[in-house]
Amino acid sequence: MNTKLRAIIIEDEQPARELLKAYLNEFKDIELVAECEDGFTGVKAVAEYRPDLILLDIQMPKLSGFEMLELLDEVPEIIFTTAFDEFALKAFEMNAVDYLMKPFSQERFSKAIEKVYQRLSNRQPARDNVKKMVEQVKDAKETLSRLFVKTGNHIDVIPVEEIIRIEAQDDYVDIFTSKGKYLKKETMSYLENHLPADTFMRVHRSQIVNLNRIEKIEKYGKESYLLILDEGSKVKVSKNRIKELKGQLGI
Repeated sequence: MNTKLRAIIIEDEQPARELLKAYLNEFKDIELVAECEDGFTGVKAVAEYRPDLILLDIQMPKLSGFEMLELLDEVPEIIFTTAFDEFALKAFEMNAVDYLMKPFSQERFSKAIEKVYQRLSNRQPARDNVKKMVEQVKDAKETLSRLFVKTGNHIDVIPVEEIIRIEAQDDYVDIFTSKGKYLKKETMSYLENHLPADTFMRVHRSQIVNLNRIEKIEKYGKESYLLILDEGSKVKVSKNRIKELKGQLGI
């Protein structure tokens, strides 16, 4: 290849990073432009260096490999590294470039790199497959405990218990918390299905509320209701949701 491939290692364990660097040294046409020990710095490094390839650990503290990918604007080629069969199998089945089951040999690593070369030479980037994989992994999650919002190079972590309400904004949602409002690219249907069902309810096509933040329900008009939340906001309730809401609240 005429130009060097730019690679980034994102791995929380230093011995694993050192091993990957040693293996990469065998490939003179690959330049290691950054190494990161967590997903947060990984997101920033990908935005800064725009690599051709990421060597990505799946299981990392604070931000997993899959959660990190969700925050990327552009997805390069990816080789996953993992010690967990279930995650590796998902990555493989969902057509990621390749995965390396820890511990792995130089030979196995080289085969994964060859797959990257092949995809790039055939101009068949894996990014679309990776995006589908991220969506499928997200859908497989039973319940969310936190949301990530990327604004420029800054990433906010929002524990779900801090969410007051969520409002639809076309392809995005506004997430309201006591600390402020956050804009995230996400669907209401995904959030409705994955936020804790005993705490959150979609009361309107454009509104999800934290049931613990409801102060009172007011009736206005003949069959219309408003929720008054404890921070003062007012939320309309759909006619077909009021009975379910009252059941959830035990009233």
